[in-house]
Amino acid sequence: MHLTSLEEKMLAGEEGYAAQKSMQILTALGEIFGADKMIPIASVQVAGVSYYNLGDAGLEYLENLAGKGAKARVKTTLNPAGMDLENWRELGIDEEFARKQERVIQAFVKMGVTPSCTCTPYLVGNEPGRGEHIAWSESSAVTYANSILGAMTNREGGPSALAAAITGRTPCYGMHIEENRKPQVHVKVDANLATVPDFGALGYAVGKKIGPKIPLFEGIEGAHVEQLKSLCASIATYGGTALFHTHDATYQQKESPAETLTITRADIEGALRALNDETAEVDFVALGCPHCTLDEIKKIADLLEGRRVTREFWICTARQTMKEAEKIGYAQKIRTAGAKFACDTCMAVAPLKGRFNVLATDSAKACYYGRGTNDFKTRIGSVEECVNAAVTGKWS
Repeated sequence: MHLTSLEEKMLAGEEGYAAQKSMQILTALGEIFGADKMIPIASVQVAGVSYYNLGDAGLEYLENLAGKGAKARVKTTLNPAGMDLENWRELGIDEEFARKQERVIQAFVKMGVTPSCTCTPYLVGNEPGRGEHIAWSESSAVTYANSILGAMTNREGGPSALAAAITGRTPCYGMHIEENRKPQVHVKVDANLATVPDFGALGYAVGKKIGPKIPLFEGIEGAHVEQLKSLCASIATYGGTALFHTHDATYQQKESPAETLTITRADIEGALRALNDETAEVDFVALGCPHCTLDEIKKIADLLEGRRVTREFWICTARQTMKEAEKIGYAQKIRTAGAKFACDTCMAVAPLKGRFNVLATDSAKACYYGRGTNDFKTRIGSVEECVNAAVTGKWS
């Protein structure tokens, strides 16, 4: 692998311990994937932020790097933590967990990382431009950046993303090479998709059928941001792809892949059935996987006005978005109804196992983590259905 003089200095330790260790990680990664060089990056998004996932070993690693002078060289933001950094007590988080989660965040801050703690950095100031090379970690954010924004990133692991932040570089392979970004399957959507769960079901259905292949979608033109982030989250979760194309966004060429797949309404309904467990009881409602937009918060506030929830109800969002909701008055409506904001965190990375039995959500990805990580039964439906479940405790 060809390294520039600065990269050679980093690898030799002339730029400090943290830069050396980071360049060792990146060169090893590059050699595994056949990269011939490093490329400069514009921004980083680091996953592996929740103490629930990191544990003591991860915390020690971060504090060691921070203690030895590690500093981010480019704009770097964080994925959700394991708790709301300000109101963790209200969300039922254990004090010992909170203390260690705070140490994780302090280590990142010491390294010059912005503690935004969101899976939707593109909504709160970390929005890369088309063709810009970045090093992002969170699967739905990676897919959104590649597919909707036209940026170029592999799905980084937490350590490799942090190494990219410290060096300002990433190995040139995978999604950083234009040739590797061509669509491989032409997916014709022959179904009317109206809701966020519909788009989550689309990602589930396609992901299960084609795995990590890159699809070119026909039939979802004009989808709005909330629908697209749902699709990005589910297709990454259930298929593993880091990129899809649509004719109205990132793919303008006329030729289509030889392999084709048609998705009908029956496929969407089948996916929704697969994500739904047969239970009428609900004891936990969580929206915002990926994190809620301001428009989604407005809709929740309107639906809750004049009502009172009887079940634990989290609205997961970036703190910056919640503050905007406070200015407009949406947040007060939500809190008056007894629902709670879960800023900085989400139902996928918070320590929730054993606390609840049935999760109601509008997110296919949340169903995956609810079942796999927390042993929840899951119900997926519209925001209206989820709000009704929070009020009545029943799924109708």
